[in-house]
This record gives sequence, C-alpha cells and structure tokens, in this order.
Amino acid sequence: TNRLRPTSAHQRHSRSMITIVVATDKNNGIGKDNKLLCYLPNDLKHFKEITTGGTVIMGRKTYDSLPNGALPKRRNIVISRQKDLQLANCEVFNSLSEAFAACTSEESVFIMGGENVYSQTIANADRLEITEIDARFDADAFFPVIDEAIWEVEKEEKHLADEKHKYNYSFITYKRR
Repeated sequence: TNRLRPTSAHQRHSRSMITIVVATDKNNGIGKDNKLLCYLPNDLKHFKEITTGGTVIMGRKTYDSLPNGALPKRRNIVISRQKDLQLANCEVFNSLSEAFAACTSEESVFIMGGENVYSQTIANADRLEITEIDARFDADAFFPVIDEAIWEVEKEEKHLADEKHKYNYSFITYKRR
C-alpha cells in the first residue's frame, strides 16, 4: 500500500504546499468513463490559473484523459504502477511517496486526480480548490467527503449558468483548520 501518513504540523512546513484541485457534483462525483462530468470553460480556465507554474500530480488514467498529453507550463508528474512507463514531458513515479520525495519545499504541488490519488492525498493536503457544480450526474468516480471538522471555507465565489456554462457552479477554497 502506498498510503501516505498524515504529517505533523512541524513536518508540514518543511515540504511542498499541497493543494487538491477538483470539480465535483452535488454527490461528490468527479467523472464518468475517465471523462469530466461536464464542460465548464471557466472551470478549466480557473484550473489553468491556479496550477500554471506549479507541479501537477495525477494518476495515469487522469493523464490518459488529457486531450493533449502533459499540461504546458507545469511540471507534470504521473503515478503509475507500470514499471518503466515513459510519457512525453512527464516524470513517472510508481508511488505517491516517491513523487512527493522528488518535490522541493519551494514547489507548489497540485493534485489533479483521479479518485484513488485524491483519497490517498486528502489527509496531507494543505488546501482544497473545489469547483462545486450545482447538479447531479451519473458518475463512476468520486471525491472523498470533505470533513468540516478538518476543513474550513476560506473563500467562495458563486457563478450562475450562462450561454457557455449549462450549470450554476462555485469556486470554493478550503484551508485546513
């Protein structure tokens, strides 16, 4: 098992800032058949603004879902159990702990999925950047429940559906209590 152990507050300051970035529906659904639940151009723009210049960590299936491979202007790290896997413009590690060990404390690290990677990293994350979609979809991948004893909302920005966005949605930033 590649589970990460929650770090003490002291250890937390000597490592990278870890932010989880995800879009969820009302049931914490995040995807179906290795695709996003819906197309929200502003969510993709928001994701790009948050993560550009940082390091993104994703599972291999999330990597496979990207339309153009590695994301530009970011260090791309892919987690895969497949030994010797090579992906263009990506660093591949066999476990999350190896991936985190390769990151410096100066790096901003963004976890971008999928379900298994989120469930293994939420205990160690410093922030959550959640796009909450005001709808319920037929999802087959889910985000862990956000425990409000651990997380508090730092800011929330609501957006109404419009000609480019079929659903109401909110950008919510959580910080660890």
